[in-house]
Amino acid sequence: MSLQGKKVAIFVDQQYQEMEVWYPYYRLVEEGAEVHVIAAEAGKTYPSKTGYPCKSDKSYDEVKPFDYDGVIAPGGFAPDFIRRHPASSAFIAQVDAQGKLVAGICHGPWCLCSANVLRGRHCTSFFAIKDDVVNAGGVWEDSEVVVDKNLVTSRKPADLPAFMRACIEVLSKQ
Repeated sequence: MSLQGKKVAIFVDQQYQEMEVWYPYYRLVEEGAEVHVIAAEAGKTYPSKTGYPCKSDKSYDEVKPFDYDGVIAPGGFAPDFIRRHPASSAFIAQVDAQGKLVAGICHGPWCLCSANVLRGRHCTSFFAIKDDVVNAGGVWEDSEVVVDKNLVTSRKPADLPAFMRACIEVLSKQ
């Protein structure tokens, strides 16, 4: 297990994209990482875009970025709800400042825009939020995965294998 002893946060809110939460969750668990689902409210069940439930382990207000080795922001419409909580943006910014994994897939980079961690960095996202990413200072490119030091981004569910290989590689080098 290459990620034994690592702890990763996956953010969630209503209307998340199922594969972009559960695929990373189980890949990280398979690699030996401890994974926590973090949301606005601890213990609340959040429905995906199709209604699939995801129960949060902890809230943004009760977690400390220094206790985690990385954070993943999934897509769907959840990022629009996630970034409404200043504590979620602060968490991402502090994890990034420590040089730890900060990852976003599909619409997930909206959270990275709000956390102000994209300025001057190479990244990608779902094409529909390209303008938001560029306006946040990101150097956007249309690639299945873009890695800029500790920052990992991808465009869509089909990119999940490359996204997770990159996330695992970043985590294993920390």
